[in-house]
Amino acid sequence: MHTVIEPKILYFGTSVVLISTINEDGTPNLAPMSSAWWLNQSCMLGLSSKAQTVQNLIRERECVLNLPSIDLIPAIDRLTLLTGRNPVPESKAMRGYQHEADKFGVAGLTPLPAQLVQAPRVKECPVHLEAKVVKLHPFEEPSSLVAIEVRIEKVHIEEDLLMDANSNYIDPSKWNPMIMNFCEYFGLSEQLSASKLAPVFGPGSAK
Repeated sequence: MHTVIEPKILYFGTSVVLISTINEDGTPNLAPMSSAWWLNQSCMLGLSSKAQTVQNLIRERECVLNLPSIDLIPAIDRLTLLTGRNPVPESKAMRGYQHEADKFGVAGLTPLPAQLVQAPRVKECPVHLEAKVVKLHPFEEPSSLVAIEVRIEKVHIEEDLLMDANSNYIDPSKWNPMIMNFCEYFGLSEQLSASKLAPVFGPGSAK
């Protein structure tokens, strides 16, 4: 039986993404988020314009989307409730956010240079997606929320995740992304069944 509820926020969550951007003073910023989805070479990011990440994206028009696996939950947790904005926006301060300039240091993560953008990659993440901003879309006006469309320009993948027979495909049995499920962290369970889509879009399919 279904029942009608009024949730505080309508948020189901997706894969966790660590977005690295460049601050106005040239230092790196790092922020976890979990409202992202991909289509072809594009990605849509759902963020608050009060975040330092959004201000950096608007100014620099580029970023790196670093995808953590479940072993990085402690690092992500250390970044939770931290912001690069100084002073901290009132709405964030009320939720317990604090300013932190050295996000990489606090998280214990290592910056690596990217190839096409100034923002650094995160060494410990098995997937790095260098991206350029395409367009900002207002969301739920009046609101601080924005949907940011980015195009993926360069893809870096940890070699251990690749299929043995095809170096351009990730083996889904080797990739265990960190999932935000109603504000709690989860990983993936074992494969439940074969999909009819795999032969269509996977290795060996018609290009």
